[in-house]
Order: sequence, then structure tokens, then C-alpha cells
Amino acid sequence: MTTVSAPLELIWALIGLLLTIGGTFLEASIASPSWNGIQGGIPIHSLGVTYQIGAVLLVGCLGGKNAGALSQIAYVALGLMWLPVFTEGGGLDYIKQPTFGYLLGFIPGAWVCGWLAFKMALRLESLAFSCVCGLLSVHAIGLIYLAINLHSDAQTLIDGVFKYSVYPLPGQLAVVCAVTVLAFILRRLMFY
Repeated sequence: MTTVSAPLELIWALIGLLLTIGGTFLEASIASPSWNGIQGGIPIHSLGVTYQIGAVLLVGCLGGKNAGALSQIAYVALGLMWLPVFTEGGGLDYIKQPTFGYLLGFIPGAWVCGWLAFKMALRLESLAFSCVCGLLSVHAIGLIYLAINLHSDAQTLIDGVFKYSVYPLPGQLAVVCAVTVLAFILRRLMFY
């Protein structure tokens, strides 16, 4: 089992914080070249999500559980201190947003991803599994938060589940695939 040294964990935590902040405002897209060449250009299609979840999972895969959790604790703390690092700004009032549970879910999601990524042998399959488990952790916390905050109206809760978990999931799974490959290559290059 591979471990990451404490100084390296701190560096990865900082990198993860910066990637999460940047990923919040960067829309994930995919290029799909056509069969008739590049005469008309290469069309770019939005995945309907940002790279934020990719940053959360990438820091777990590369820095481990402590770096992943620490980066996301710092991200949530910065956002709650009125720095506009969340999608719709920041501040303590953000706790009332239905998406805040997903932001809280970044902490255990990054931890779970990092724990599993370094618990198993370095293979694409094991990194993909750790990323999917991290993603599911984020959604579990987000759904629990939705249920607690939107418990008075069943239809609003159902709409929230579809809007914040079901609809973004395919795009997030595509980002998970990219993170898996990127993490595998980087970990091979860094020899751990």
C-alpha cells in the first residue's frame, strides 16, 4: 500500500483547493469530431456540469484521503467566509441553498476517494472505483441535506433530487472517466 508524506499531502491539499475553486467556474465539455473531417471545425458539447467534482476526486486520487478532505474543508470554509468561491457566491447564507449539502459532501467524497485510491493497487479499475465511490458519497450527503431542508414539500424534494443528482450524473461520470485516466498517468509519472 502506497502512502503520501505529510509535506506532500499539504501541497496536494493546496493544489486541490485551487483546482476546486477553478473547476467551479469551468464548464466540462467534450469534443466530438465528425466523420467528414475537420472542415466545419470540431464541435464542442457541454456535459452540463463543471470540473468542480473532478477536482475533488483528482486530489483524492493523487494526494490521498487527508489531502482530499483538507482541501475540501478549506474550500467550504473559504466559501462560508464570504469569498465568492461557490457557484452563486459565498457567505453563511449559502447554508440555506439546496446545493450546500453537495458542497459538504465534497469532504467525505474526497476522503473516500483518496482512501480507496491508496488502499488498492494502482490500476485504472481501482482508480475508477475509488472515484465512483467518492462521487456516490458526495451525492449521498447532498441527498440527505436536500431531504432535511426540503422535507415539507414532497414535490419540491423530488424536483431537487432530479435537478441536483439525477440530471448531472451522466456528465459527472464522464468527468470521473477523465479523472481516472489523468490520475493513473500522473501517479505513474510520480512513481507512487
